[in-house]
Amino acid sequence: MGNCAASGETTVTAAGGDEDGRKRRRRWKAPREDQLGMVPGRIFSNDGRSRTASVFTQQGRKGINQDAMLIWDGFGGEDDGVLCGVFDGHGPHGHLVARRARDSLPLRLMSAARASSKNGLDMPAAAWRKAFVRAYKAMDKDLRSHPSLDSFCSGSTAVTVLKLGSDLYMANIGDSRAVLGSRDAVAGGMVAVQLTVDLKPDVPSEAERIKKCRGRVFALQDEPEVPRVWLPFDDAPGLAMARAFGDFCLKDYGVISVPDFFHWSLTDKDQFVILASDGVWDVLSNQEAVDIVSSSPSRSKAARALVEAANREWKTKYPTSRTDDCAVVCLYLDGKMDHERDSTASMDNISIEDGSVADPNEAQEQQEPTLTRNFTVRTVPGSAQEKALSGVDAKISGAADDHNWSGLDGVTRVNSLVQLPRFSEEKAIG
Repeated sequence: MGNCAASGETTVTAAGGDEDGRKRRRRWKAPREDQLGMVPGRIFSNDGRSRTASVFTQQGRKGINQDAMLIWDGFGGEDDGVLCGVFDGHGPHGHLVARRARDSLPLRLMSAARASSKNGLDMPAAAWRKAFVRAYKAMDKDLRSHPSLDSFCSGSTAVTVLKLGSDLYMANIGDSRAVLGSRDAVAGGMVAVQLTVDLKPDVPSEAERIKKCRGRVFALQDEPEVPRVWLPFDDAPGLAMARAFGDFCLKDYGVISVPDFFHWSLTDKDQFVILASDGVWDVLSNQEAVDIVSSSPSRSKAARALVEAANREWKTKYPTSRTDDCAVVCLYLDGKMDHERDSTASMDNISIEDGSVADPNEAQEQQEPTLTRNFTVRTVPGSAQEKALSGVDAKISGAADDHNWSGLDGVTRVNSLVQLPRFSEEKAIG
């Protein structure tokens, strides 16, 4: 289960730019997993904030909060390196899977980056793609072999964003989402740019892969808008996503943990990134979320404002439904929080919350699939938003043509699993 990055014996060389634009190198020692709570700049506790971001989560009405989130300022020893993540668990042990991924995945990413490049974090997007894929696979392997965490019918989404200078590197599985808030140069307002695809079973390439592996994809009659993945021999578990950590009952039938990868080159128009679980996106559009964050009087409370707005919408739109858990990370791309925008005080004199507070809820090689896409921006045809973002697909690596994805528009409002499978040896063999 352990790897070099988690052993405490690894040092990673990181490269960063100085004031003259030259590169400097220094050694960064990756912490062990049992040391993560003491890492400065690593925030995982609720209603936390770092130098660059704020986080907030609220339990829904489905039992224990299965969402987890992370900010890690100074990731990899880079002054401008920030790793963010949101993890939405499902199934009986989903909350444990989400927290395990939150803690272990960053260390596996660092280990994979070291294996992909001899220049520390200074490597091209293609190398980061390889590193993210390797880290996600290693994370799933860890869950499969974990001696006490049962992930057979439990799992988690994961959407992670690594900011290094003017680049965003993103990887996701499941239906948590990353959205960019960018200033409209023409109208002057804020425009929402969806950076990741909701990997639901009805995305055409996802459905094709699952069916080739003998998995079944269909929606129940009483929820026709929710496609699910089913075993070939049992009407279970009914997983409402096509990729996830864990869920090993479906890993032989098309559900995978290989992430979809994105690279985005930042401009001065790009203001912030929102990462959120589907409890937010089920009731708020991308644009509504961006408007809420951009209008928040305090950056440190922006994540909380978005979660509270989502909860109000749940009560208004779906008063008879059980509110889902909601988790949000708001990453500000200028690297400043409220006190820095309002004063010129040195960061040396500012106390930064280090995330050491305990979590109150704690108790195989696959060929990498690729998604062909035009762009991952949700727009209304002919709108000002669409015009402002014309050509934005050229900024996303691997762009191609595929326009109508229901995975961008799906609303679940239901449990991610319908029921646990009842395996019969006779059925399984047949």
